[in-house]
Amino acid sequence: MKVEIDPNSGFCFGVVTAINKAEEYLKENEILYCIGDIVHNSREVDRLGNKGLKAINHQEFQEMHDCKVLFRAHGEPPLTYKIAKENNIEVIDASCPVVLNLQKRIRNAWELGKKDNIQIVIYGKKGHAEVNGLVGQTNGEAIVVEGVEGADVIDYTRPIKLFSQTTKPLDGFRKLSSHIAERAQAKFDIYDTICRKVSNRIPELREFAKKHDYIVFVSGKKSSNGKMLYNICKEENENTFFIQSASDLDLSIFKDIETVGICGATSTPRWVMEEVYETLINL
Repeated sequence: MKVEIDPNSGFCFGVVTAINKAEEYLKENEILYCIGDIVHNSREVDRLGNKGLKAINHQEFQEMHDCKVLFRAHGEPPLTYKIAKENNIEVIDASCPVVLNLQKRIRNAWELGKKDNIQIVIYGKKGHAEVNGLVGQTNGEAIVVEGVEGADVIDYTRPIKLFSQTTKPLDGFRKLSSHIAERAQAKFDIYDTICRKVSNRIPELREFAKKHDYIVFVSGKKSSNGKMLYNICKEENENTFFIQSASDLDLSIFKDIETVGICGATSTPRWVMEEVYETLINL
C-alpha cells in the first residue's frame, strides 16, 4: 500500500507565526495567556497547553491586569486592544498580516462611507473569531452574510461594499457577488479579500483526492476550514474519511488498497498527519 501526505496541507503561515511566537515566549516563561484556542485543533492546543499556553475567553480577558496575552492569527477588534491598554496588559500580537490588512480596509471603507450611507457586507461565518474582528472595525454595523440564502438582510436600496473573510471559498464569494449585483439598486463595490494561499488549496486538494483510492482527512472538529476542505475531498472521492488523530482510524478498511492520501486543514499540524502516516505504513 502506497501512502502519501499532501505536501500542500497543514498550517498556513499565519498560524505558524502565532505558534512560533507562543513557543518562543514559553521557553523563558511558565505561562502565556491566549484569547481562544490558538488554532482549531485539539491535539496542537493540548501540546502547547503542556508547555504553558492557557486559553481564556474575552470575559476573562477583561478582568485581567498586568500580564501578557497573545492575540492569535484570527485578529481582534479595536475594543480588545482598548481593554489591553486600560488594564496594562502587554499584547503579543500574532494577528495574521493578511487579516490586519483586511481590517484596515474595512475600517477605512466604513469611515469614508458614512456620509454616503454605505452598507458594509462581509461574506463570512457569523461568530467566527476573524469575522468578529472585522465587524469590530465598523463599530458593529457591518452585516455578515454566510451565503446567498442569508442575503435577504441586505438593504439593496443603499450603496454596498462587499468584503470576504479571508478563508472563505472563492466560488461562494462569486455566487454571492452575482446575487447582490442582480438586486443592487445603488452603487455596488466588490472587494475580493480571500487569502489565495488558502483558496489555492481547493484545486490542489481536488487533484490530490482524485489520484488515491482512499483519502484520510485530518482536522479538528472546530475548524471551519477543515469542514469545508473535507467536503471538497468528499466531492472528488467518496472514500474520504474524517479523523482527528491516528487513534480514530478504522484499520480494517485499508486491506487490499493500493493508495491512500493523507491531507488536512490549514489548522492541522504536520506532526499529526505524520502520526497517521506511520500508523498506515506499519500495516
